[in-house]
Amino acid sequence: MITSVFKKSTPLNYSLVVILILVFFFLFQIQDPSWITNYFLAFQKVSLLCFILASFFLINFIAKKNGLSKDNGYTIFFYLLLILFFPTIFNDSNVIYANFFLLLALRRLISLQSLKSSKEKIFDASFWILVASLFQFWCILFIILVFISIIFHVSRDYRNWVLPFVAFLAVGLIFLLVSLVFHFDAIAFFEKRAVIDLRIDYFKNNYENGALSIYVAVALFFVFSMLTTLSNRPQIVHTSYKKIVACFFIAAFVFILSPNKSNDLLLLSITPLTIMASSHVEYMQQKLNNEIVFYVLICCSLFTFFSQL
Repeated sequence: MITSVFKKSTPLNYSLVVILILVFFFLFQIQDPSWITNYFLAFQKVSLLCFILASFFLINFIAKKNGLSKDNGYTIFFYLLLILFFPTIFNDSNVIYANFFLLLALRRLISLQSLKSSKEKIFDASFWILVASLFQFWCILFIILVFISIIFHVSRDYRNWVLPFVAFLAVGLIFLLVSLVFHFDAIAFFEKRAVIDLRIDYFKNNYENGALSIYVAVALFFVFSMLTTLSNRPQIVHTSYKKIVACFFIAAFVFILSPNKSNDLLLLSITPLTIMASSHVEYMQQKLNNEIVFYVLICCSLFTFFSQL
């Protein structure tokens, strides 16, 4: 039934997902209704919701525009289900903003396979990754994905290797200017964030621990499926899927290295995992198996969401 509903991309699918986002977002927010009477907090909540909705449509655009997904609603539905694993994401502005800018970067890197405007795409992707690192420092590791993309597509032109450093100077100068205007210590800003902490003992309760464990199991399933079936997929999308897999592992390293860990950081890994999940359903033509995947994931998502409220 689920596969039938989302088999085609229709306005009904988008409307259903948007309504579900609104429902789950406000279910989480009404736990502490104090923001309703505070104009600044209310504006902040609305802005977070806008960035979340924009992320949904952006990942859908990336998948369809680059042939990573067919004309269906699987991508946005999987993205919703995976976000529900960690409802505290709805309150983490830094991670939401960082994830949005990383999506802008991924959009440029995946489209690099067309070899059109390659220099602009490399600069833009590097720029957005460095902007994301201002919100979550270790997102700077995603710059590795830029160099991977250069190796895949445009490695012969030495100027392409220099562009990420030009983007670094651009973001650095803009950030320095902002620090001078608003009178804050730029060095202290990075000293607090450029810290490595490998400990994973941040859980506030067993439900957060359980959500992480289930998410890891789901992630391993879809990553394994992608790696074992990649050779059988169309040659034209091989490099794109390789970049998606690399993106997932970089996101895992960002999570491992980051200080002040929380499950919210795993939002960075949800984008590539969503694309791998929708690709798995499309590749596996057996309807019964796909229904099982959807219903199991729905049950896991709802359980982890409501258990953490």
